[in-house]
Amino acid sequence: MEQAIHRMAAGPVPPVVSGTAPLSMARPGEPRRVQAVRGKEDVRRFLTSLGFTEGAEVTVLSEMGGNVIVRVKDARVAISRAMASKIYTL
Repeated sequence: MEQAIHRMAAGPVPPVVSGTAPLSMARPGEPRRVQAVRGKEDVRRFLTSLGFTEGAEVTVLSEMGGNVIVRVKDARVAISRAMASKIYTL
């Protein structure tokens, strides 16, 4: 029961809008805007805690060994390409 209540608190996953692409497809230096964060509840919560929220501006700074360095909300974070593929941007 507690798990169901927690799931409801996080809210529904927004639909992916036509024209969006995963952050893993963005070119370095290209500013993008987060449209939706997909994946399991714990993945969405983790990415949201890093600042990947709907409407946030993000820029891929570099890619190294399967990881992506991203600027989000005046911070630099490293996430795996798998995580970046869960973040849909315009």
